[in-house]
Amino acid sequence: RPTQAVCVPAIHLHMTAATMQVSQKDFQKAQEQLKLLKKDPGNETKLKLYALFKQATEGPCNAPKPGMLDFVKKAKWDAWNSLGKLSQDDARQKYADLVSSLVSAESASQKKEASPEEGRHDGYETLIVTTKNNITKIMFNRPDRKNAITHQMYREIIKALEEAGKNDSTIAVITGNGDYYSSGNDLNNFTNIQPGDMKKMAKDGAVLLEDFVGHFIDFPKPLIAVVNGPAIGICVTVLGLCDLVYASDRATFHTPFSQLGQSPEGCSSYLFPKLMGVAKASEMLLFNKKLTAAEACALGLVTEVFPDSSFQKEVWARLEAYASLPKNSLAVSKQLLRSMEKEKLHAVNSRECEVLTERWLSDECVNAIVSFFQKKSKL
Repeated sequence: RPTQAVCVPAIHLHMTAATMQVSQKDFQKAQEQLKLLKKDPGNETKLKLYALFKQATEGPCNAPKPGMLDFVKKAKWDAWNSLGKLSQDDARQKYADLVSSLVSAESASQKKEASPEEGRHDGYETLIVTTKNNITKIMFNRPDRKNAITHQMYREIIKALEEAGKNDSTIAVITGNGDYYSSGNDLNNFTNIQPGDMKKMAKDGAVLLEDFVGHFIDFPKPLIAVVNGPAIGICVTVLGLCDLVYASDRATFHTPFSQLGQSPEGCSSYLFPKLMGVAKASEMLLFNKKLTAAEACALGLVTEVFPDSSFQKEVWARLEAYASLPKNSLAVSKQLLRSMEKEKLHAVNSRECEVLTERWLSDECVNAIVSFFQKKSKL
């Protein structure tokens, strides 16, 4: 007999209160997880899923038996009818268990097949840059220093964005290795500078920062931040230039500029008031308020928050689905969205860097940084 693929119906059902048992939540979650599977589980498994789905939502088989020559309908009817009087609660649980086993098997297979060096880009010391499944991943890789950004790291991120913008990947993702997303500027950038070198340090630092932020403004493809832990300073401000921001529920967002005698950057002086309103932006940028992931999401800085226990699994499944979308369509649409404001963003970036240059040369900033290191040495 000819074999034909059996489609599993994706049906959104209205349940009565009587059927809303504990297993209902797992059942609904399983339906969503099933859509994320990348590998075809095979017709036999599809038939089991179909039968359990029908039993869970309609009860025992009540459809007329199809004709012998209607192979697909006959196979589906037989699978459903074979469940007999299995209760709807039990069918929901079996459906959820089967989907869970498929997800686990696929995850284990992917881990086994993946090589740590697969798709890895050479030439980086402070980052791990890989391209796989149409995704270029730029991972901050100074976990022992909470991924604090040095001048070298700034340059490597610029290089990675340039490569990702030109290669065959569909999207680019920025994330952190370890417990932190990034603790922002490594304040050692400001130490061991002789008084006579201060002006050059400030000027060179501003040029580097403007170039760094400019690469976020001009990045031609969808750019997604996967915030795996606490984020501070520049790594928070440039989130406003990303197209999506996914965060673990253990992430926090902190911009302690005035505490360090400095001023906002990353176009945050313009984008944050637009995103969250002037008052809430002022709490962050002027008064150093630290946001939880939930608060950042409510204010529009974060797109969605995920439980830390399932963060990586859920986010990367979603990103791989996005990366399968038509590449050129995504790039053109991204550029349309950004084009209306690109000139404005570059002007904001330039002005922010001018102000920062002045701040870095001020006694107030120097004293604030010295005070920070003094407090740190006492801990």
